Amino acid sequence: MRTQLEPLLSFAARSRVPEGFGYLGDDGTVLPGRPVETWISARMTHVFGLATLLGHPGAAELAGHGVAALREGPLHDAAHGGWRAAVGAGSDDDTKAAYVHAFVVLAGATTTAAGIEGGRALLDEALGVWEQRFWDDEEGLAVESFDRAWTTSEDYRGANANMHGVEAALAAADALAPTDPGTAARLRTHALRATERIVHQWAREGDWRLPEHFTARWEPLPEFNRGRPADPFRPFGVTVGHQFEWSRLCLHLAAALGEHAPGWLSADADRLFLAAAERGWAADGHEGFPYTLDRDDRPVVGARMHWVLCEAVAAAAVRYAVTRDPRAATLQHRWEGLGDRLFLDPAVGSWHHELTPEGVVGTGTWAGKPDAYHLAQMLLLPGRPVRGSLAGALLAST
Repeated sequence: MRTQLEPLLSFAARSRVPEGFGYLGDDGTVLPGRPVETWISARMTHVFGLATLLGHPGAAELAGHGVAALREGPLHDAAHGGWRAAVGAGSDDDTKAAYVHAFVVLAGATTTAAGIEGGRALLDEALGVWEQRFWDDEEGLAVESFDRAWTTSEDYRGANANMHGVEAALAAADALAPTDPGTAARLRTHALRATERIVHQWAREGDWRLPEHFTARWEPLPEFNRGRPADPFRPFGVTVGHQFEWSRLCLHLAAALGEHAPGWLSADADRLFLAAAERGWAADGHEGFPYTLDRDDRPVVGARMHWVLCEAVAAAAVRYAVTRDPRAATLQHRWEGLGDRLFLDPAVGSWHHELTPEGVVGTGTWAGKPDAYHLAQMLLLPGRPVRGSLAGALLAST
C-alpha cells in the first residue's frame, strides 16, 4: 500500500497534550476549542503501545504518557472512580460510558503487553471498573452508561459499546494469560457470551443485518435516531463497518478459544462478512461502503467513513489468514487500493475520515482526522497470525 505506518505514527504523535491526546485536524494540529476526550486518549495510547511492540522510536514514551494521563490526569475521576468522557474547553463531560471504558481497558491491555510502566496498574483498575459497573452477568452484556457518581444508568443499551467490550476483553485476556490464566479465561467467556447474544442471536434473526440499539431490557429499537441518522456513535440503521468488525472479532475469539471455540463463530463470521460486502459495496452506485443502510439495504447515510473501509480491509485480511479463501485476498487488495486512491492524504500520512459518495472530503459526521486507531490496526493485521488481540499477534510474530 501507499499508506504506511511510519508517517501515520508521526502524524498521530502530534496529538499529544498534557491531559492525554487531543483531537487532530486535517493538518495534524490539535483542534482548538475541543475538549480532550478519553476515547481518543485511550485509543492513541493503544496505538503507541502497538508501535512499542514493533520497536518504533519514541513510541514507548508516548504510550507511557498516555498511561500516566489516564491514571493520574483529569480524565480519571479520583473521587468516584472510572473515567470521565471528556475534560476541558469549558465542556467537561462526567458521563461514565461503557464505550469509553472499553478503550481504557484496551489501552491498559496493550501497554501491559508492551511492558510500559503503569500499564498493568491501568489495566487492573479499568478491568475492575468494567466488571463492577458495566458488566451485567445475568444478561451476558454490558450496560451503556452512568452519571458521574454511578447512581443512574441510561435507559439505553448498545451493540457498539459491547463490540468494543469484546475487543477489550480479548486483549486483556491475552495480556493477563501468562500471570493470571483464571481471569483470562473468565474474560474470554464474557466475550463469547456477548458475541453469542448480539451476533449469533440477533444478527441471525435479522438475516445478518445487525441491530445496534436496544431498550434497557434488550428489546431492539429499529427506529432509534431516525431523526439523527449520521450520529457518529449511534446512527440510525444498519452500520456496515460494524458488521465487518464483528465478523473479524468472531475470528479473533475463535482463535483465543482454540479447540473450545463453538463452530458457529466461524460460520457467523462468514455470514456477516458476506452480508456487509455484498449489500454494502456500491449500494448507491458509487464505489465504497455507505455509512449506514436501512433494513431493505438502501443507503441511509451515503458518506464514506474511513473507519468503515479500514474495518473491511482488516476483516478481509483476518478472514484470509484463517480460511485462505482467495476471494478475501482479492477484496482486501481492492479495498486497500480504494483507500490509497481516495482516502489517503499523502501530505500527512493519515486518511481523510469522511468522504462524500463521489469521493470529495466531507464533514457531515467527522471533521479533521481525530485518531489513528482503525487505520493503524488495518495496516498491522495483514500477514500476521490471528490471535485474540493485535498485541498478541505482534508478540507471536516477533
